[in-house]
Amino acid sequence: MSRVNLRDAEERQGSENGAAFVAAELKMLAEGPDDLFPALDALEGEEYRRVKTRRTFRFELSDQRYFAKLHYGVGWMEILKNLIQFKLPVTGARNERDALQLLEQRGVPVPTVVGFSSSGSNPATRQSSIVTKSLLNTLSLEDCCRQKLVNVPRKYNLIPEVAQLTRRMHEAGVNHRDCYICHFHLQLEEKDQKAPTLYVIDLHRAQIRKRTPTRWRVKDVGSLLFSAAEENALKVSDLFRFMRAYSNKPLRQTLSEDHVFWSKVLVRAQKLYLKNHSQLSPLLR
Repeated sequence: MSRVNLRDAEERQGSENGAAFVAAELKMLAEGPDDLFPALDALEGEEYRRVKTRRTFRFELSDQRYFAKLHYGVGWMEILKNLIQFKLPVTGARNERDALQLLEQRGVPVPTVVGFSSSGSNPATRQSSIVTKSLLNTLSLEDCCRQKLVNVPRKYNLIPEVAQLTRRMHEAGVNHRDCYICHFHLQLEEKDQKAPTLYVIDLHRAQIRKRTPTRWRVKDVGSLLFSAAEENALKVSDLFRFMRAYSNKPLRQTLSEDHVFWSKVLVRAQKLYLKNHSQLSPLLR
């Protein structure tokens, strides 16, 4: 990974040392200083996403690695398009900051927020940023499947862990809205593979309520099962194992008491699967 280029930050701060300036800013992020956004935007690092409205990159500072996500303002057209489609528009980093902090308080492993800033009252032009500690030595479950890094015994331990994390997220009142296996990161090279460490990431579209409505739990769980089916990561027995862990009930009980919920979940997963395939997934029938 390339180290951060602090030349622009140094020029912006004149005689001040750019690294020292940004380090000081990181300590002050909780207060949201007005000059944080341009300081971060001046940095260069390993780019993960760069579009007109958002930039995500990883940078290194004082031997520490961080993720920064910058929101430049989505514009009124994007806001209106989402509202017409009855979707809640994402206009900044505040949703992600709030979701990450809430989940961390509830004991759900997530990246630690070290800073946040937001400026502007106009939702179409508001600029905001969030900085989190970078997860070290982790890999998404999607990449683990593609690289065949998960053997059968480890998969048996991972499936209930993913299900329990999803349930705990929903019990905290958070629904992800992009709940795919690529957003679950596994800590690699752990000695105790019977208790895998998983992190939930990328919650910029998350919603927070006192209680997660059933329709949003269906969407999250359906999306999760679809993404696992896409990677051929599940068998029918694995699906049952997931159901037991998510519902926190014996399989027969959840199939009896929650059959409407699970039927909706499978319908959701199949609809997503059919968008990319010409036939239904045998697993999700």
